[in-house]
Amino acid sequence: MRSRGLCKWLYFAVAMISGVTWAQNRPAKNPGAEVRLHIASVQPGNHRHVPAVIWLEPLTGTPALPFLPQGHYTLLQKNRTFIPHLQVIPVGSVVQFPNADPFFHNVFSLYRGKRFDLGLYEAGSSKSVIFSREGVSYIFCNIHPEMSAVVLALSTPLYAIADANESFVIRDIPLGDYKLRVWIEGVPQSTLDKLSHSLHLSFGVTDLGNLKAPILRDRPTTHANKFGRPYDRDSESIY
Repeated sequence: MRSRGLCKWLYFAVAMISGVTWAQNRPAKNPGAEVRLHIASVQPGNHRHVPAVIWLEPLTGTPALPFLPQGHYTLLQKNRTFIPHLQVIPVGSVVQFPNADPFFHNVFSLYRGKRFDLGLYEAGSSKSVIFSREGVSYIFCNIHPEMSAVVLALSTPLYAIADANESFVIRDIPLGDYKLRVWIEGVPQSTLDKLSHSLHLSFGVTDLGNLKAPILRDRPTTHANKFGRPYDRDSESIY
């Protein structure tokens, strides 16, 4: 009995020593870096919540994290509104466009992102689009000019959507060099390009402070139809 107890004690002692050794040799988890940023309008008195996104593109020598498509995404058409108004997706994702209104819609996009025209389709039906290239796609309906949405296709999971306070936080960023990209609804692309800049991220929090941008007081509503012409607002649509 004494011999059996001694063997048992030696077994646990060896297990404990092995466990301590493994824990000491195990690489510590990399907490990564964190980026914080706030949008400040250069126009006083503007209190409208502005749809906005920031993301980090790894530069040469910095590892890129995979951002693979996962399932399908949906941009619902209901009450002459796209829901949600803003959607960020991985490049290569499929987005469904179901029509939940009791009339026709014609969804299209002719901008820098994915160009498409789904044509007329009736209530209760749905069509889909593969967003195969990176960029911003401004989505409209060729029948209802008040309808608009934005799909941002990215190749990196290192992004953040502005919260109710126009603030962003990106966490668990691998250390290295990045290009910070910015999209703010209503701000011209030429201005957005000037807001981009390079960053070197190390451990801890990098607070970039306030990013000043010419934010519009109201959401932009003027755009051409899919033929590049103004909408005919005087005639009543049968749809």
